[in-house]
Amino acid sequence: MSVSSALLSRRVAGGSSRLWCVVPSPRPLIHVRSATVAEPGRRRSNEEQLWEAAGYLPFTRARIGSFFQENPVLKNPFVEDALLRGYLKRHIPQEAILSDLCAFGEHVAKEVDGWGRECEVNPPRLMHFDPWGRRVDHIVTSHAWKRMKDLSAQEGLVAIGYERSFGEWSRVYQMSKLYLFSPSSGLYTCPLAMTDGAAKVIQSLGVSRPVEDAYSRLTTRHPERFWTSGQWMTERQGGSDVASGTETVAVPQTDGSYKLHGFKWFTSATDADMTLTLARVQDKTGATIPGSKGLSLFYAEVSRDEDGQLRGIEVQRLKDKLGTRQMPTAELLLDGLPAHRLSEEGRGVASIANMLTITRIHNSVSAAAAMRRVLQLARDYATRRTAFGKLLKDHPLHMQTLARMEVESRGAFLLVMDVCRLLGREESGVATEHDAHLLRLLTPVVKLYTGKQAVAVVSEGLESFGGQGYIEDTGLPGILRDAQVLSIWEGTTNVLSLDVLRCVARSSGMVLHAYFSHTKSLLAGASGVSLLAPAVNAVGGALCELEEFVQVAATKAPSYLELAARDLAYSLARIYTGALLIDHACWKGASPSDTYAALRWCEQDLCPVARNQRRGHYDSNTSLDAALVFDQSIQG
Repeated sequence: MSVSSALLSRRVAGGSSRLWCVVPSPRPLIHVRSATVAEPGRRRSNEEQLWEAAGYLPFTRARIGSFFQENPVLKNPFVEDALLRGYLKRHIPQEAILSDLCAFGEHVAKEVDGWGRECEVNPPRLMHFDPWGRRVDHIVTSHAWKRMKDLSAQEGLVAIGYERSFGEWSRVYQMSKLYLFSPSSGLYTCPLAMTDGAAKVIQSLGVSRPVEDAYSRLTTRHPERFWTSGQWMTERQGGSDVASGTETVAVPQTDGSYKLHGFKWFTSATDADMTLTLARVQDKTGATIPGSKGLSLFYAEVSRDEDGQLRGIEVQRLKDKLGTRQMPTAELLLDGLPAHRLSEEGRGVASIANMLTITRIHNSVSAAAAMRRVLQLARDYATRRTAFGKLLKDHPLHMQTLARMEVESRGAFLLVMDVCRLLGREESGVATEHDAHLLRLLTPVVKLYTGKQAVAVVSEGLESFGGQGYIEDTGLPGILRDAQVLSIWEGTTNVLSLDVLRCVARSSGMVLHAYFSHTKSLLAGASGVSLLAPAVNAVGGALCELEEFVQVAATKAPSYLELAARDLAYSLARIYTGALLIDHACWKGASPSDTYAALRWCEQDLCPVARNQRRGHYDSNTSLDAALVFDQSIQG
């Protein structure tokens, strides 16, 4: 009698109610070493020995099985991104750029991504005192965080935008590199955004003493000289309302410098080498001017004295955040921080406008990059994960879901890169007035729209991994946590929607004129392409609806437009993105996927502001909204 037959006989003879069938396996089962290890003090039964001898013992007390799911693999993000490569080949087919991005993408996948993970698992910590009780306020960061700083300098992640080796396309090149870097950077792109913004402000105000050396350090490629900058604007009342929320005061010194006294409630990248911040200059009586007219912009270096203590700064605590845990964010007490005034007195808010443009564009790049990264991982996972008898890539519903995410990701990328293109034209001195108007309008639009879409796409991406998307040590949940900040930092969705209205008002509507004109020119290039006709018609129709809305809204009270602001911003984003997708699908190197993406994008409601206008959403009494939100009545 065979071993299996003997074992079956023993089971049946023993009165077991379960019928055991031994079916020959098509492949040898994996031998689990732990199956041969008996519990101390316990001998294995004859039955267990028979099963082991037959090779049919894949479990020991059901602790582990033989199947292990393959993890998704991050491949070169440049090589894996057909849209990025196509966009660059269309607009800046420079071999030097393509070669650099390909090599950098390989470095990101093979090494830098691991550093980013180390930044997450070893977040910064605050050491208030040294072992002998001296106050040091030292923010301890991981080794990987420091390597990110050196890498950023070497790769020119800020410098490229100021070297301008590729003229008006230098910003697109720089932001393409940051697009590859961002999801693997351990959030180091945040200090880089503020560094870029600080350099832009200094450049716009004039590179002279005392910031000449700082500007050189912010834009260098030499790691030993490279500085990052903070952006210390937010106070307890703060947020976006810096005009009424800034309490920090600047006390003039006899040498022309100042000392700052105040409390900064939210300071990002607090381990930076310098910062730009707002404060109110005190007169001889100690009085300050309220509102935005009293705010001036100041430059301060972060340094320590001979005893190792911070000069004029006390770090109160590090922020405990939902995401972006890799980056130190702190509450600071400024107690005599030495500083220099950069702006004219009372021109602080106007002087930081350039910084906001840069940081909002960086925010949008990070949003588009997060969408692309979760898609690259989900796409790879779909070729590895088997469910219900076939790979995920062979389930049509799963691929439909990923395709919808892909369309959103492509739209976000083209919208972001077009704003980068406009920024590059302005900085190179070749921008028309038309370009300048577009840049001013689209900067808040691209930031608010991509920030919201990143959260939705990344959330859907995590779902595509099933339960593993919710497990911390896969690294996937961190992508979603970090994405959530993108709709909050540098202006929330509502704040930026109102910024769009201010932009329209201050330009007397010229920004909208530029928008309509350019969008129509993009559509005109596709007028003879029959495959794109449904998309062209959809965008053209939505554009007409948007023009009609603007005409009607112009006759209404300001409150009407304020209620419509968010839907208006979404409409501006969707219509313009649709036109960009159509335009990209028309170039000679376009693929069938480019056409399909344009068609799919234009199937959605491109002009929600017109739909909601027809429904009377902006005519209704706003008190009804408040009544609904605060309804606490008990129904009898």
